[in-house]
Amino acid sequence: MSEVQLTAEHRTEFGKGAARRLRRAHKVPAVLYGHGGDPVHIALDGHATMLALKNSNALLSLDIDGQHQLALPKDVQRDPIRGVIEHVDLLLVVRGEKVTVEVPVHVKGEPEPGTLVALELTTLTLLVEATTIPSSVEVDVAGAGEGTQVHAGQVALPAGATLATDPELLVLRISVPAGEAVAEDAAEAEAAPAS
Repeated sequence: MSEVQLTAEHRTEFGKGAARRLRRAHKVPAVLYGHGGDPVHIALDGHATMLALKNSNALLSLDIDGQHQLALPKDVQRDPIRGVIEHVDLLLVVRGEKVTVEVPVHVKGEPEPGTLVALELTTLTLLVEATTIPSSVEVDVAGAGEGTQVHAGQVALPAGATLATDPELLVLRISVPAGEAVAEDAAEAEAAPAS
């Protein structure tokens, strides 16, 4: 995943009133923390931040008054009605550092006709380098039949990634829809010779 460049500025005013003034100026209040240092309070451009955070694991390259920092979004607070970003907590990272992130599971391929894919886990927790966070992990179900199960430990991970989720957790299963299974049982019963 590539880095997203954002310009930030230090902020010295805090509280609800200060946050409202920032939002009226189309900026987002944020806090940058990590590596044992004091939290740094910053303001980000609202539109650029919204675009950058379309991906939950976006690696942000912040230019804070001329100083460059890498950060990952850890908590994004949105207005429940309008959906606009109200506040962001950012975790400071350095190149080569490993971080724990939630990565979406994408299913590709079509299972056998007449079956359904039931996705039990929508994300996997991975330990990866901060600069090489995958946008997703794929599970190929092409031609998979009824009863197929894929556990977290069976999912192919990108190079350098380590599974942090319990490997025994069920990610997906392939089944026949309930109505079709009942119809198949009835058809088999009719075809069976009477004794």
